[in-house]
Amino acid sequence: IFKLEEVALHNSAEDIWMAIHNKVYDITKFIDEHPGGMEVLIENAGLEATYAFEDVGHSLDARDLLSQYYIGDLHEEDRTAKAATAAATEEGGVSSNVVMVMGVAVLAAISFYVFSNKA
Repeated sequence: IFKLEEVALHNSAEDIWMAIHNKVYDITKFIDEHPGGMEVLIENAGLEATYAFEDVGHSLDARDLLSQYYIGDLHEEDRTAKAATAAATEEGGVSSNVVMVMGVAVLAAISFYVFSNKA
């Protein structure tokens, strides 16, 4: 069990911890593999990063991959209702971010089809 104070100490490219959904992850070894680049990881290093994680709309594969870096739970005093709510959404239904991303993907596919047929 980790306090946010301890998580905050791990805030550099060489040592990245973050709290997501009231769980703590050491993602140091993942920094070079992150498809979104290392900058966003460094920006959220040492923080409660649930909102940043959910705002991107990570895939189920990304969520499964995250479990490999789990090192413990966030201390009860530092847990947030927002993280708990986001976790419940993750378990029980489709996030609005996922719906939005799917909608954008469909529009992009339709646009590509329409414009490629005009040529």
